[in-house]
Amino acid sequence: MKRLAVYCGSSMGANAHYEQCAHDLGIAMGQRGIDLVYGGGKLGLMGVVADTVLSQGGQAYGVIPEALRDHEVAHQGLTELYIVKDMHERKAKMTELTDAFVAIPGGIGTLDELFEAWTWRSLGYHNKPFALLDVDGYWHHLSQFLNNVAQQKFMSEERRNLLIEGDDIGDVLDQLTIACDDKKSQMIW
Repeated sequence: MKRLAVYCGSSMGANAHYEQCAHDLGIAMGQRGIDLVYGGGKLGLMGVVADTVLSQGGQAYGVIPEALRDHEVAHQGLTELYIVKDMHERKAKMTELTDAFVAIPGGIGTLDELFEAWTWRSLGYHNKPFALLDVDGYWHHLSQFLNNVAQQKFMSEERRNLLIEGDDIGDVLDQLTIACDDKKSQMIW
């Protein structure tokens, strides 16, 4: 895994551990030589991850829609900042640039990005792994809901099991790396 797309909030959230996670993830990525692909903003958790990866000597590739360039305050110190037309183009470009995806705490945009990456994987548009990195139980209820979706037969167990989950940064990065080496391009219903 050479590049990791990080989905996260453009704010810091209510818990100081979210910011710490973003910082620690950036440190871990830098130590492992993993470059960042992300939404291109300089605010919130997005900015923390980008600044930390860059401070570790890593590269950071941002992808931001024109309409959000000023709203999310585009990060001007990135290795490369791609300005795209809209959110659809943003997600497609991020998918093109990355080897894997991880979501740390964030809002509706984070969920949108994660679920689209999952859907595209399930439909065979890419074969890249994705994960939830839990911080203080932030994703706990979502994980329970996803288990219910599978139990109610709206998603296969195989598809449910595509989502890597964990609360340890090193473990999640290890699992993503293994999945990158092991990836299979197939649809899983």
